[in-house]
Amino acid sequence: MTSHTQSSTHTGPRHLRAAAIVIAAATAAALLAGCSDSSDSSSSPSSSSGSKGKPKDPLAAPPAASDTVVVGSNNFAESVLLMDVYGEALKAKGIKVSYKPDIGTREITYGLVKNGTITVLPEFNGSLLSYLDKNAAPTSVEEATAALKAKLDPALTMLDPAAAEDKDSVTVNAATAAKYHLTNQSTIADLAKVGSQITMGGSSEFQTRQQGLVGLKALYGLVPKSYKRLDAGGPLTVAALKNNDVQAADVFSTDASVAREKFVVLQDPKKLFGFANVQPMVSKTALSPAAVSVLNAVSAKLDTTSLLDLDDQVQNQKKDPRDVAQAWLKSVGLS
Repeated sequence: MTSHTQSSTHTGPRHLRAAAIVIAAATAAALLAGCSDSSDSSSSPSSSSGSKGKPKDPLAAPPAASDTVVVGSNNFAESVLLMDVYGEALKAKGIKVSYKPDIGTREITYGLVKNGTITVLPEFNGSLLSYLDKNAAPTSVEEATAALKAKLDPALTMLDPAAAEDKDSVTVNAATAAKYHLTNQSTIADLAKVGSQITMGGSSEFQTRQQGLVGLKALYGLVPKSYKRLDAGGPLTVAALKNNDVQAADVFSTDASVAREKFVVLQDPKKLFGFANVQPMVSKTALSPAAVSVLNAVSAKLDTTSLLDLDDQVQNQKKDPRDVAQAWLKSVGLS
């Protein structure tokens, strides 16, 4: 996801990604100072992840020990949830874990995994690949993984992909769908015909990415009347779409708001958003074989139906994401 990229799915055009990473390195300390760091589920996790307890002062937190796996997330709810899923699985097997939730966008977190600040980051393979190579067009998950490994920094690698998939999507609200006769069978090209009449919303990154307005214009001729900068498929985007402040938006395909608000997700026949399977990106030398095995076991159990249910519990039922993660891991025999 661009958000996903992907936060989200998903700052600047992709050909400026090197500059973005330099900026990320310069700002990493300040950004991480805003994130809570907890080594276990009883020690004041970040309030932004929805976990219980008052966040402790991150400036007072000691750095993670060398034998501690640091699991991070991008700045959207599903990424935080996946951080908890993979992190709690490691903890269930006795591996020390520290959390860095809600860090920021991929332009920031990629650099932090690269420099070793983060050990594990749940990613979305197609969205990450598009970030690294805007011309990539894999036709299978296996091709996406191979292409990713070829493009990744040598310090990084990808673990096994999950069946669970969450893509960026062009989604319209019910009023817009009715006005322009759009259904779940309609395509982005159908919306392009009335693009000059709509305002679209999403993250600032979506505005400049290939898997965003750049690709929508190139592949579908979709050029909205205006673009409203919101968040990466999060509550600001959902609220703006619901309130008709925007008529179309970048919404993640597993977002629980789609069914709840009767939004219409448009078809993407030209595969602009490609594949977006959950797949951990990790620091190549920082994980033990046992830790790798645990993370791959999680991916083997995680499918899209499960992810939709977990998202629903967090986003609609307002459950604590760490509690949701722990319950799911127990239900599939991983804790």
